Amino acid sequence: MTAPALPRPSTATTMAKVVGLLALAYLLYWLPTFYKASQVGTFIRVMTLVLAAMGLNMLTGYTGQISVGHGAFYGIGAYSVAILVGEYEWGHFPALAVGVALSFVVGMAIGIPALRIRGMYLALVTLGLAALFPQILQRFSDITGGTQGMRVSKFEAPEGSGLANDQWQYYVILAFVVVAFVLVRNGVRSRPGRAMVAIRDNEIAAEVMGVRLSAYKVLVFGISAALAGLGGGLLVFNTNYVSANSFTIELSILILVMVVLGGVATPWGPVIGAVLVVYIPEWLPKDIPLLDVEGSALGPVLFAAVLILLMAVAPDGIMGLVRRIKGWALRQRRAPDVPGPGPNDSVPSH
Repeated sequence: MTAPALPRPSTATTMAKVVGLLALAYLLYWLPTFYKASQVGTFIRVMTLVLAAMGLNMLTGYTGQISVGHGAFYGIGAYSVAILVGEYEWGHFPALAVGVALSFVVGMAIGIPALRIRGMYLALVTLGLAALFPQILQRFSDITGGTQGMRVSKFEAPEGSGLANDQWQYYVILAFVVVAFVLVRNGVRSRPGRAMVAIRDNEIAAEVMGVRLSAYKVLVFGISAALAGLGGGLLVFNTNYVSANSFTIELSILILVMVVLGGVATPWGPVIGAVLVVYIPEWLPKDIPLLDVEGSALGPVLFAAVLILLMAVAPDGIMGLVRRIKGWALRQRRAPDVPGPGPNDSVPSH
C-alpha cells in the first residue's frame, strides 16, 4: 500500500510566492539608495542579527537544544575580525573566515555537554558562557580593548563600483544572508533536517531509527555557533568598532527573543523576529510628558509590554499566527454551503 501523495500548492499560491519574493528582492536591492548611511547601518545590524537568530533557530527550533549564549558566538566572530584586521592587518574576508571557523570550534566544544544534559540545564551552561564572555574580554583588555573597545580599518567599496561604503557593505552582507538563508532552509528540509526534528521530538525514537544523536547534536551546535559568528564578523564590516559592552547577556537574550517572537522552527521566523526586536524600540514613543517619565526609563518598559502583548496574541510567534490565519481562511473557503429550507420544503410540526 503506497502512502498518499502530498497535496501540491495551487498555481495561484505558487505565483503569489514568486511575486512576493520578487517584490522583496526589489525592495532589498533599492533600500540603501533611499536612506542615509546611519539608517543603512541599522539595516546591516538587522541582517547580522538575522544570521545569529537563524543559527539559534536551527539549534532550538529544529533540534530542541536551548541556548542562551549565542551573543558570545556573535562576539567571537566580531572580535576575530576586529583583532585580525585591526592588529595584524589581515583582509576582511580572511579574518571573517577565521572568525566563523573559531565560532564553529567553540560551538562544538560547548555542544559536547549537550550529549549528557538538555533542557534548562543546557540553557544554564550557555547562559554561563554569555556571562563569562564579557569578563574574558575585559580580562585581556590589552588585546581586546576591554570596555574602551578597539577600532578597525573600514571595509571600503572598490574603486569604480560607484557605490558609497555603506551601500557596498550592505550588498556584501545581504549576499551572505541570502546564501545562508537558502542553505539553512534547504538543510532543514533535507534528510539531516528530518533527523534534527526527530531528535527534538523524541530522542529515543530517533536513535532507534538510526539517527546518531551525538554526531547531530554536536555538529548542529557548531553550525549554529558558526552562523552567529558570521553575523558578528559581518557587523564589524560596517561598524569598524567593537567593545565588551556590546556582547553582554542582554544580547544573547534578545537573539532568543527574536527566534521565539518570529516563530520557532520556521525559516522566516528569525528574519521577522530580528526586524521587530530592532525596530520596535525605535517606533515606540520616547517620552510621555503627562507621566513625567524620561525616555531612557520608559523605553524598556514599553518594549517589554509590546513583547508581552505580541506573545499573548501570537503564542507561537508571528509565523504561527500567520499559519493559523491561513488555516482559518482555507477552512472557510472549503466549508460547504448549507442551503436553507426552500419554499416547497415542509417544516416539521411540533
